[in-house]
Amino acid sequence: MGQNQNNCRKIIFALSFIVAIIRAGSVLLVVARQKGGNFMSKQLVNLRNRLSRDRNRITYFLDFIDEQGKRQRLSLGHSNKRLAEKQRAEKEHELLRGVVTPESMKLSKFMEDSLTKTGKQIRQSSKIEYERAMNHFIDAVGNIDYQFVTHRHGEHFLQYALDKGWSKATVKKRLREISRFFQVAVLRGQLDENPLRNVKAPKAPKKNIRIYSLDECRRMLKTATEYKGQDGLNWALLITLALTTGMRKSEILNVVWDDIDFEKMTIDVQAKKETEYTWQWDVKDSDYRTLPLTEQVTQVLADLQTNYPACHPYVLIPPARYDRIQHLRRQGKWDTVSARLKIVNNFTRQFSEILKLAAVKHGTFHDLRRTALSNLIAEGISEYHVMKIAGHAKFSTTHEFYLEVTGDVLSQTRKAVEKGLVQNLAHIWHAPHSEEVSVKNKAS
Repeated sequence: MGQNQNNCRKIIFALSFIVAIIRAGSVLLVVARQKGGNFMSKQLVNLRNRLSRDRNRITYFLDFIDEQGKRQRLSLGHSNKRLAEKQRAEKEHELLRGVVTPESMKLSKFMEDSLTKTGKQIRQSSKIEYERAMNHFIDAVGNIDYQFVTHRHGEHFLQYALDKGWSKATVKKRLREISRFFQVAVLRGQLDENPLRNVKAPKAPKKNIRIYSLDECRRMLKTATEYKGQDGLNWALLITLALTTGMRKSEILNVVWDDIDFEKMTIDVQAKKETEYTWQWDVKDSDYRTLPLTEQVTQVLADLQTNYPACHPYVLIPPARYDRIQHLRRQGKWDTVSARLKIVNNFTRQFSEILKLAAVKHGTFHDLRRTALSNLIAEGISEYHVMKIAGHAKFSTTHEFYLEVTGDVLSQTRKAVEKGLVQNLAHIWHAPHSEEVSVKNKAS
């Protein structure tokens, strides 16, 4: 009996020893896998520190070997030792469990990866804005791993931007663009939550909307008919279209003759494809909309088309400037951003000269659009239909429910334009450039 008990004890002891050996071996195998066979360190993740760029404080980072055997160094972006140790323990726990975490990326790489995945879902000009915002964020908080960005980094960026003298409106816009990167990362499964979601942007004061008075519009148009600007741009027609349609500057400059239906007296605002004669251009916030033209404006456009070179598809771009743009396209020096911002050289300066000559105090070309839309509301067009005519950004949220602008709305809008502005301005604007072209043709 005693012999049997001794044998049982020996067996139990042996089994316990074997279990201990197996457990120890498992840990060593994990360490070997994580450390590539190097058993010198007992920790899978080491906490280290280094001086920040300004050399005024230390910054912690994690040093470890990932599951592919590659050494990784993740900057934590702060100098809080207690928090750093907690993050080290969490990372080590993940490695021990064999949890595969999202790919480690610095903010600069994270930005590049995000924009690449987004592709053509947003305009090129928007990509540039997002990239500029993220680069400002990196300047403020450092090029840390995107997974370690916290609410505190967002607040630090706000203070950084305000100290730089940015307006509150600009700070708010940049923060929204930066936050969008992290929100998209959440949707793609790269993050559990947006670290900047609760960062409160400063309240920007509401700007007064600049509306040109009827008298200012008269003086502006009268001056534009006599203005001889750069590249021979027809400023009178440009201003007239802005006041009577509410179109944006880039929308007007990218109008081609095929966009105009002279019989129905309408103009289509639609994207342009990259062809031999036209360049790619995307409409802001909406895919397509049809706007009414007054009878007088339609006649001016018809007269202009009669005397315009057949090989030049754009309505407002002077032939010489069109030829120059085509030359830039062939050299690969023209893109979608150029199609929005560089069609006319010194556009703002020229418009400012017209305002000065017309004795109109301050204002922008975009204020013509605001004036036009305000006139529609004043003449009784509903805000809903004004938003459709304008193609405002708010319609992007209801794009799938987009409704065609009906003939009744076009007719009502046309009457409102004629009643509010055109009847007071029709005797001033005309197409002086078409007359000049006609004279040249006769001379030749």
